[in-house]
Amino acid sequence: MFFDTHAHLNAEEYNEDLKEVIDRALSEGVSNIVVVGFDRPTIEKAMELTDKYDFIYASVGWHPVDAIDMTDEDLQWIEDLSQHPKVVALGEMGLDYYWDKSPKDVQKEVFRKQIQLAKKVKLPIVIHNRDATADIVEILKEEGAGEVGGIMHCFSGSPETAKECVDMNFYISLGGPVTFKNAKKPKEVADVIPLDKLLIETDCPFLTPHPFRGKRNEPSYVKLVAEQIADIKEISVEEVARATAENAKKLFGIN
Repeated sequence: MFFDTHAHLNAEEYNEDLKEVIDRALSEGVSNIVVVGFDRPTIEKAMELTDKYDFIYASVGWHPVDAIDMTDEDLQWIEDLSQHPKVVALGEMGLDYYWDKSPKDVQKEVFRKQIQLAKKVKLPIVIHNRDATADIVEILKEEGAGEVGGIMHCFSGSPETAKECVDMNFYISLGGPVTFKNAKKPKEVADVIPLDKLLIETDCPFLTPHPFRGKRNEPSYVKLVAEQIADIKEISVEEVARATAENAKKLFGIN
């Protein structure tokens, strides 16, 4: 019923109770999960999870914070993995100007290389954006990323930027912040973006939705995101769940 399009079940926060976390997700009606790998260890763990669980898929890419560490061998490895039947997207990729581990020019180069790879292997991309909206939109346009489209992951920008991204063939994905009482922009985006262009996610273990904010997030809580969107749009939770799951399956090529 619910499709969590962005989860980090490959994070060490789940080392002790991963099976219980997955069981809770299933009991709350989560039918599919995309686990996102963004460096060597997390990609390897994501692939292990896709082998173990038939309803878990993977997105593989290189995080902008760690862009300075990515080698040509890493990029070739991602290309090789892109042929795996359960790798449904590349990323998360993008720009992150909050942390300063990787210089901006290196981030941009790695971002462009991954967009070019996605076009080569014909997979959608998952975009990470922190304090870098203008540069991300510019690069997506310059690289023709709309050819493969993808997801603006955990979107936190304005409704105007959201519409611009939708026009570039991207879905807008909303997570825990849409449930925060003081989060005006995500609620405005949920209101104005058509349901056929929305996705839901947890980004677990991060950004836990209300009323569990401050605790570890997990896929079962994606239901809370759907409930908030349903409330904003004045439609049923079932309608949100059905539409966002159909959107995800269409984007990821899942039958």
